[in-house]
Amino acid sequence: MGKCTNCNNWNTFVEEVKQPETNKTRATFVTSSQKPLKIKEVVSEKEPRMKTKMGETNRVLGGGIVPGSLVLIGGDPGIGKSTLLLQTSAQIAELGQKVLYVSGEESVQQTKLRAERLQVDADELYIYSETNLFQITHQIEQVKPALVIIDSIQTIFKEEVTSAPGSVTQVRECTMELMKVAKEQGIPIFIVGHVTKEGAIAGPRMLEHMVDVVLYFEGERHHTYRILRSVKNRFGSTNEMGIFEMKELGLQEVLNPSEIFLEERSQGAAGSTVVASMEGTRPVLVEIQALISPSSFGNPRRMATGVDSNRVPLLMAVLEKRVGLLLQNQDAYIKVAGGVKLDEPAIDLAIAISIASSFRDQPTNPEDIFIGEVGLTGEIRRVSRIEQRVQEAAKLGFKRVICPANNLDGWTYPSSIEVIGVKTVQEALRIALAKKGENAPF
Repeated sequence: MGKCTNCNNWNTFVEEVKQPETNKTRATFVTSSQKPLKIKEVVSEKEPRMKTKMGETNRVLGGGIVPGSLVLIGGDPGIGKSTLLLQTSAQIAELGQKVLYVSGEESVQQTKLRAERLQVDADELYIYSETNLFQITHQIEQVKPALVIIDSIQTIFKEEVTSAPGSVTQVRECTMELMKVAKEQGIPIFIVGHVTKEGAIAGPRMLEHMVDVVLYFEGERHHTYRILRSVKNRFGSTNEMGIFEMKELGLQEVLNPSEIFLEERSQGAAGSTVVASMEGTRPVLVEIQALISPSSFGNPRRMATGVDSNRVPLLMAVLEKRVGLLLQNQDAYIKVAGGVKLDEPAIDLAIAISIASSFRDQPTNPEDIFIGEVGLTGEIRRVSRIEQRVQEAAKLGFKRVICPANNLDGWTYPSSIEVIGVKTVQEALRIALAKKGENAPF
């Protein structure tokens, strides 16, 4: 059947061969000794997490690797997923714990060559090249590792399933089997998942519902910086972010990402602003650039990189209606410097200021930080965690923060920085684009 009658999409039907239910399965189900328990009767046990030597990895995982957890990590080909996991395996093995690295895409010799390049030589790191799930689970029982890496889930197959490796049925059945092993034996298992051209984990998005933690390894292959982002975590904060730099000897963590994103910032350039964005529990200072130029077409272009493309025309409409800037015949290009992606509403004010700055060809003060959500009526709405944002700005030497007026109560900001509260976009523009001794024309 070519077209689905439910979602009206083409070629979305996947053939699945139903496996006959064995008598052994029925017997196990009937004779199960587990019974429903009252939640008050359940004894909570806090197991210690396994810490890696890279604090950025521990941060994204919520404080370390949880025993018995199933972690899915996805990313573009060649981005460094296998490098990250091989380094993590070596760090755990150097602590005296056994690690089983299962590679379905490389031979043992190929994995050894990559390990030599990364200077990985741990006694307790076991390398195993296999795609048969039965053989893999058998080796897990024999080796009894403290950590298992599966690279990748698309190459693993289960003999009882007739479909090809990488199909929806195979990936789902193999993941269910690995999840059973992880929960019963208390072994954390990392699974590598390929991604599609759209950036989603290839084949089954259902894997994201089955596993405990979903990590995305992002970044441009031609740039040295990589971002490990958490989008689901049952044991920690979601939307957490870790920054790494790809070097000759592998990945190295970046302890202060704000300095990295601002190190090449141009001084005195119109259309450039800095925003303090929260990535999980960490404030990160990022430069937002805007270029406004007259359009030579009937429909002006609105392009954005690193932010939601629908947010740009919305903010331009607010500037046109509430401030009086004639932007309807202007092309707009918005970019977040450094390749990071921002999706929180607190970056609205910085985008609006950068658009107005480029349109007026008037630079903002390079020592200013802009924080705030912009409403359709032109008001500046409060944001969360204003204390951490301001402290990060003060630590990097910024002198002034322009933020929502409703965020000023209930806390004390550092004495080295000036915090100005604003209620409207027009008021923020008047402060941001004012020259010394003059008032901005807003």
